[in-house]
Amino acid sequence: MAFPFGSNIGRLSHQCLCLVTDRRVCPSGELPGRVAAAVDGGVDIVQLRDKEMPGAALLELAEQLREVIAGRALLLVNERADVALAARADGVQLGEAAMPTGAVRAIMGEPSVIGRSVHSVPGACGAAESGADFLLVGTMFATNSHPGEEPSGPGLLLRIASAGVTIPMLGIGGITEYNAGQVIAAGASGVAVITSVLAHDDPCAAAQRLKNSMADAAAPKSVADREANVSRRV
Repeated sequence: MAFPFGSNIGRLSHQCLCLVTDRRVCPSGELPGRVAAAVDGGVDIVQLRDKEMPGAALLELAEQLREVIAGRALLLVNERADVALAARADGVQLGEAAMPTGAVRAIMGEPSVIGRSVHSVPGACGAAESGADFLLVGTMFATNSHPGEEPSGPGLLLRIASAGVTIPMLGIGGITEYNAGQVIAAGASGVAVITSVLAHDDPCAAAQRLKNSMADAAAPKSVADREANVSRRV
């Protein structure tokens, strides 16, 4: 593994940027180069997500990504704990209907990072209670990857936090450099994106702008600015 989760907790606590892969946006042959550039720009987590790719090809791609990431970011594999383990990835990202967190941790080993994707307050509470290390919370804004789906908005993050969930949360869904600040202002530890970085001509610059947007949102604000942020996030 590139590094233990415990030694890298800061990545999930302060304006964490997660890049989720999608072959519809970037063909697998171009992915390693674009991921390397995005990590150069500040991406903290790379989530390899491909539900249709055969296991052998997925393993080969995971190994390629691990090589170009070179320990500078966490590498998570979506759902496939077997591929993550074989590729020596840092962990697994699980959907709401995926295997139980404890079962996956038993496969991966205790140092592994296990995230869960959630879309509701009960789902978030259950994922936190099951031992997930962090949550991907969506959908923040309208997105082409889920056409017709009504976004929950950043207010969902507030409701989850109010329910007592304390593990890091990353907002996902339709996030750009222009609205990432709203997600941070609502209490997220970071954001997860696909198109905003992966489809950009310059993934490095795109990642840098997202990181800057999050940093600006997290910086101390005047009373007027704080009140404006509160009104936008509900």
